[in-house]
Amino acid sequence: MRAMTFTSRRTVLTALATAAVSGPVLGGLAAGEAHATGEFDLYDSNTHLYTELAGQEGVEFARRYKRHELFDHSYTERYPYNRTTVLAMHGGGIEMGTSELCLGIAGYRPDTLQPVDDGLGVHDYWMFEGLRSSNNRELHVTAKNNDDHVCHSMVRSSLNVLSLHGCTATQAGTVPEAVVVGGLNERFKTLLKAEFDKVGIVWRDGNEVPDLAGVNTRNPCNLTMLGKGGQLELTTDLRAAMYSVNTRAGRAGSTTQKYWDFVGACRAAIATLHQDPDQVIL
Repeated sequence: MRAMTFTSRRTVLTALATAAVSGPVLGGLAAGEAHATGEFDLYDSNTHLYTELAGQEGVEFARRYKRHELFDHSYTERYPYNRTTVLAMHGGGIEMGTSELCLGIAGYRPDTLQPVDDGLGVHDYWMFEGLRSSNNRELHVTAKNNDDHVCHSMVRSSLNVLSLHGCTATQAGTVPEAVVVGGLNERFKTLLKAEFDKVGIVWRDGNEVPDLAGVNTRNPCNLTMLGKGGQLELTTDLRAAMYSVNTRAGRAGSTTQKYWDFVGACRAAIATLHQDPDQVIL
């Protein structure tokens, strides 16, 4: 079992409170890491951001997505359909490493965009990315305020969503390299945690970290056809360990074994989830 164990809730709360009132720490978090709430957001929605930064797509920010062409023209045979969408709502330079993880979990190599040869197929994906050389934190829009039409059309037509985010170990109350497993789909969470155990990735349940829990019903991870989904908050150190060249230009081509262990765990959990009775469209 790789779940975090804690000596005292008071110890954790005291540590978080100390960080919250410390000028240098707060400054570092505000500049380099996103928050689960909208407290530091400059834009109250994606629409607001797109309006204020009109003409800057491809310069200051980007949106990438893929919806797979699937069809069934047979009267008697059944064909595959998309069940899962992977999201990186704060990719690029906002929450570093989440864009590359989004591609990998969706089944694509982040460097070549070629399908991963693991027999588990591919999934739809959507991501918003900060492209600035600095101050990408200003492009952060809190998940529950994401109103991008393409993102919403994709998650609302999916049975499952796995949304990827970045946090610090202080925010998560964990060891440096860990992931907070959240979202409203408890079955999905159980599968993810079991797969993380197999590859030695430390996790903490989102129910223990309210700000990172991903349980808001307006969060796109929960706007699925089932009304529930999964969210992963990866600490800075865990994401850094996934790339030997940890820059926006270098990450895609420098993925480490830690990256592929994490990607493989998520893909295995999704594949198992797809076997559940509620994944069948009659």
